[in-house]
Amino acid sequence: MNTVSPLMTLMTIPSPSQGVWHLGPVPIRGYALCIILGIVAAIWIGERRWVARGGIAGEVSDLAIWAVPFGLVGGRLYHVITDWELYFGEGKNPVTALYVWRGGLGIWGAIALGAVGIWIGARTRGIKVAPLLDALAPGVLVAQAMGRWGNWFNQELYGGPTNLPWALEIDVDHREAGLLDVATYHPTFLYECLWNLGAFAVLIWLDRRYKIGHGRVVALYVMLYTAGRGWIENMRIDEVQMNNVLGLRLNVWTSIVLFVAAAIYFAWSSKRHPGREETVRTREPDSDEMSEDETTGSTA
Repeated sequence: MNTVSPLMTLMTIPSPSQGVWHLGPVPIRGYALCIILGIVAAIWIGERRWVARGGIAGEVSDLAIWAVPFGLVGGRLYHVITDWELYFGEGKNPVTALYVWRGGLGIWGAIALGAVGIWIGARTRGIKVAPLLDALAPGVLVAQAMGRWGNWFNQELYGGPTNLPWALEIDVDHREAGLLDVATYHPTFLYECLWNLGAFAVLIWLDRRYKIGHGRVVALYVMLYTAGRGWIENMRIDEVQMNNVLGLRLNVWTSIVLFVAAAIYFAWSSKRHPGREETVRTREPDSDEMSEDETTGSTA
């Protein structure tokens, strides 16, 4: 039994007493707020980096209209496909597969379809996709770091039992079967948040130092993220449908495969396309695609 002494209680991380608040009839969910704040942060960071790469101010915000809905759909699809028994098993309600606000977004589905949305939007504006994705990738790490706090509000996806000073307190109603008497667990949401912020700092430094281009910032993003996600995923004790695929959880295998693929692409691209792109566009922007400042020629 994992009991908690009064001293340890003062040192552990408490879970929120609730994850939903009501503004009249409208529910405000902590999980959704974390996702929204992460999206806003990613757009803000991506916008600044895109302008620094030679893009037009406002383009990232415009492209988010494509990327965000595609990403949300992709994230939900990945989750539902890999854990379909939660929604389509015996006694389940398939309609709940649409309840995104309750949690359950697979990051790789979100990134894959989000990138498709960006590709579609970029083609309509004459933007090269590789430098655009390179500009956006670091901000995605910050968005993921912020989004992980949604798991804290939902008291979900935590690690195994622990008595470490930074252990996470989990209410009985949210504990896994067989661990109802165990009070504190590894805060894997916090581990991934800190890892992602550290990876963001490393990625920014590497890009500034070596002027990386041709999609290699994205490759580094994948390698940095999966290196952390692999070991953090192994700490989690939540039941998933593909919990044992050749001895590992599906998401661990996904991290391994994507890390290797990204490393191969990085090596190939470095040899084939050293340096950065000289231009970030396939054509000159139309006047209605330019920001007001650039149209008027003003400077900030």
